Amino acid sequence: MALKHNITVAIEPGLLKKARAVAARKGLSVSALLAEELRELVAEDARYAAAQKRAVALFATPLALGGRPLPREELHERLRLR
Repeated sequence: MALKHNITVAIEPGLLKKARAVAARKGLSVSALLAEELRELVAEDARYAAAQKRAVALFATPLALGGRPLPREELHERLRLR
């Protein structure tokens, strides 16, 4: 059995009543319901961090879109604008 720590949570009475009802429908205690939700929250945060890391890695390398790099003179050519 894994080591567990007790925590104290202060919530409004109305919220506790609703939480007890949700927990009962799921066949859980309020403590087990909170532990399950915390596990999911932590897992979701880890998935988000991994996705963010992948996205940053994608931006680190330019996409090969074809074409050719334009020389500075061509980029700043203003004769066509006159």
